[in-house]
Amino acid sequence: MFIQTETTPNPATLKFLPGKPVFEAGTLDMPTREAAAQSPLAEKLFDSANVGGVMFGADFISVTKSDGDWQQMKPAILGAIMEHYLSGAPLVATGAAAQAAGDDEFFAEKDTETVATIKELIETRVRPAVAGDGGDITFRGYKEGIVFLQMKGACSGCPSSTATLQHGIQNLLKHFVPDVVEVRPV
Repeated sequence: MFIQTETTPNPATLKFLPGKPVFEAGTLDMPTREAAAQSPLAEKLFDSANVGGVMFGADFISVTKSDGDWQQMKPAILGAIMEHYLSGAPLVATGAAAQAAGDDEFFAEKDTETVATIKELIETRVRPAVAGDGGDITFRGYKEGIVFLQMKGACSGCPSSTATLQHGIQNLLKHFVPDVVEVRPV
């Protein structure tokens, strides 16, 4: 098994590509050791020194470091990923449920059509681009022209995330949805 690695715009996050499907139901972000309890692989990754976050995407695993040097961390991470795939163990423990899209969303009923357009733009134009960088962005809410988005994986804590939100996503949404005045992270 050959696992490729790619850098991301966030220097604290590396993207690992096992060449196999990883998580087919969207993304699964585990920013803490406690959240990783739902996945045997994520638990093993958190056992590696300085791992501070794990996210599964369709065909990648993003690992965020809390400290340390990637050159010293990569062998243990690659070993854990390879061992997991060779074992045939499930990615997510039986009975563990990932947070479904739509949980904890907020918006007024009168804004349903606007929110549907915003979600469509995020799904078709934003999420594929940020997945390429090892992250994910999900809709969380809309109120008085402000769109609230949650940044995950490589996007969470990324130095360029503010620019991505302000210049990329905000401009895109304002162009297609005139009611949007601002985009904020949650």
